[in-house]
Amino acid sequence: MKKITSFLILVFVLFQFSSCKTEPTISSVDIAIINGKILDGTGKKAFNSTIYINGDSIIFIGNIKNPNLKIGKTIDAKGKFVSPGFIDLHAHGNPLKTPDFENFLAMGVTSIVLGQDGSSANVKDLKAYLNSVSQQNLGVNIMEFVGHGTLRNLANIGVKRKISASELESLKSILKEQLTYSFGLSTGLEYAPGLYAEESELMSLAKIVGEQDKIIMSHMRNEDDDELIKSITELAKQGKHARVHIAHLKSVYGKGAQRANEILDTIKQFRKSGVQLTADVYPYMASYTGISIVFPDWSKTVKQFAIAKRDRKTALETFIRNKVNLRNGPEATLLGSAPYIGKTLAEAAASKNKPFEKFVVEDLGPQGSSAAYFVMNKELQETLIQDDLVGICSDGSKTGFHPRGHGTFAKVIENYVVQDSLISLEKAVQKMTSYAAEILQLKDRGVLQVGKKADILIFNPKNVKATATYVNPHQLAQGFDMVLVNGKVTRENQQLKKVLSGKVLLPN
Repeated sequence: MKKITSFLILVFVLFQFSSCKTEPTISSVDIAIINGKILDGTGKKAFNSTIYINGDSIIFIGNIKNPNLKIGKTIDAKGKFVSPGFIDLHAHGNPLKTPDFENFLAMGVTSIVLGQDGSSANVKDLKAYLNSVSQQNLGVNIMEFVGHGTLRNLANIGVKRKISASELESLKSILKEQLTYSFGLSTGLEYAPGLYAEESELMSLAKIVGEQDKIIMSHMRNEDDDELIKSITELAKQGKHARVHIAHLKSVYGKGAQRANEILDTIKQFRKSGVQLTADVYPYMASYTGISIVFPDWSKTVKQFAIAKRDRKTALETFIRNKVNLRNGPEATLLGSAPYIGKTLAEAAASKNKPFEKFVVEDLGPQGSSAAYFVMNKELQETLIQDDLVGICSDGSKTGFHPRGHGTFAKVIENYVVQDSLISLEKAVQKMTSYAAEILQLKDRGVLQVGKKADILIFNPKNVKATATYVNPHQLAQGFDMVLVNGKVTRENQQLKKVLSGKVLLPN
């Protein structure tokens, strides 16, 4: 009986396999991509085939022999690879102000995740906001997260540490409603107001996220090397209730492959215990955020800073001096806001004839500038990026003064695949497509398969270049010859189409 059952199962599987290859009975297709080497996003080797698209979806992969098949547009990908569009797990930007997001399209990104680091659209009616976004001429697909810091502001909690039962219920109520239209909760625990949240608050919100089978993406409490494991542990506790994800994993002033493996082993131990914990990184050795990152917790807001400047100025300057020096000194901080764009903190302070800590307090303040911080170790970060548990993000935007917003995904291919052979092309594409989709539980994108949405790239890896630099960060990436979003050609030969086809994506 067991042999008969096994035989029937085998027959069924073979039938299913053969039926998915059966030529469809269709008379016309909108697009046929021919002669390309298909990287389907699963990590397996490229294969030669044709992709047929109708509307926004892939309807067949193979070779339709029907001589009467009508093809609206034939795209010849000879000598090139065809892959799913990349998914940026952590991005920034305002879709109402810069809806084309060409910086992402130019580096092969067709879907981005917004609402990160605890900061999302400051609206209670998220559905109405997303409806207004969907009316824009969007270049990429957009997924929204609910920002924990934004929730605190919407609930009129702000920077309070101890919150009442009624305030917690207000947080939970807004979160529950907004999760209906978003892919999860983001926390920014190194920024105000998120940094004032206690464990009980975060755990209560994690339960709500878990009940809706969503994910928590976290800019963790502290990314300094001596606090990093503690921060991962805090996030993993929330993982008892919901899936959890480390945003832009890094070790500030940590060094070496051994330290990277210790960090990865920590993540893997939590996964073995049942916590669904994942991470992403970007391929740059400098972070980018507001200058408040070097201020103490008691001086980050406008009100706190005014009091600290008046009553504790010496202690404030001492803290900032020690913090900046620990982060490789003022020469390793590149300011990205006017009037000091492109100057290091050391250069800007020298222009005012002041020690850098006095310049930060007297001329900038915690809201006075954003900056790139050269605080990461190449060997450590490259060890992280090669691990199977680590996806790719840009943490970039169209306007930020950091090359990651225009170069990240091109840089992965140019540097890590082509130049240094740290990652195979198949693995790199998998990280940037199907693995990202798996983390987000995005079921209709991330792989080239029948029935999936036609977000597609055509490129020669040897031609892919990340041209953005720290001095000129807004230069578009090169080498992605054609980008399709939802079955429409959006960018071709470095030219953006006037009518774009990105959409607001909703969960499930």
